[in-house]
Amino acid sequence: MAKGNRTTVTEFVLMGFPDRPELQLPLFVVFLGIYLITLVGNLGMILLVRTDSRLHTPMYYFLSHLAFIDLCYSSSIGPKMLRNLLVKKKTISFSGCFAQLYFSSALATSECFLLATMAYDRYMAICNPLIYTAIMTQRVCKELVIGVYTYGFLNSVIQTVLTFQLSFCDANIVHHFYCADPPLLALSCSDTRSKEQQLLVFSAVNLTGSLLTVLISYVCILFAIGRIRSSGGKCRAVSTCASHLAVVIIFYGTLFAMYLRRPKAGDSGTYSQAVSVFYSLVIPMLNPLIYSLRNTDVKEALKKLLEAKEPQ
Repeated sequence: MAKGNRTTVTEFVLMGFPDRPELQLPLFVVFLGIYLITLVGNLGMILLVRTDSRLHTPMYYFLSHLAFIDLCYSSSIGPKMLRNLLVKKKTISFSGCFAQLYFSSALATSECFLLATMAYDRYMAICNPLIYTAIMTQRVCKELVIGVYTYGFLNSVIQTVLTFQLSFCDANIVHHFYCADPPLLALSCSDTRSKEQQLLVFSAVNLTGSLLTVLISYVCILFAIGRIRSSGGKCRAVSTCASHLAVVIIFYGTLFAMYLRRPKAGDSGTYSQAVSVFYSLVIPMLNPLIYSLRNTDVKEALKKLLEAKEPQ
């Protein structure tokens, strides 16, 4: 619809990678491999937790939801990105961009608070072992997960609606491989200062709130481990936290690398896109691998499942 000399945008062009034809196929093969490993790894983790009774504990219940979030988050971005590597017309509809921003934002926020919930679970298991089973009941675990999803999706509703209440005129080339707030705000012909301030406040609250929960939980865990006298007990306590701590370090380390780096003059956004690829595609692939390689219970459950499928 024309408005004076301006045309309202009805679709966006996703130009996240260099427009060099010789790179499109190699990138497609690499990202397709990452995406397939992500699908297999996270679906396998969900299947293991559901089928093996030894994994019917709060820790693995939360882990199955982490796998579900990683699977959905990667799928909200990966297929469209893979398609755009093979076609010349790298467009996404206005409604498609809205949906992609909404789900990617909701799932990323949910993952932040799910990791915080998992840290709290480890705190209860190590610092309060005598009352752990009485506190972390099945009902409490479900309520915590429901709270995580509810907040993540409500937060995303607010942010996505605020973004798409802005006007988009003429310019429709998104310098990213998926619809995200910063590149969309750069295209808007409206005053974006209010939206940018709200985005900064929400991001700071979400990141600080979830990270503080993780840090406080692990500080308490470290003190509790220090009070354990036997070396075997200390090793068991550390082993129950090692996988989650590795995931937390990678996840928040990537977030800080993305948001705390100061943009340089003439920065094309290549750094931000590279970090976004790691955050949106590589981390969801790594999480099930980390838990599989570092966790004895998961390895035993996988071995049992594979043996059950072997012909007798």
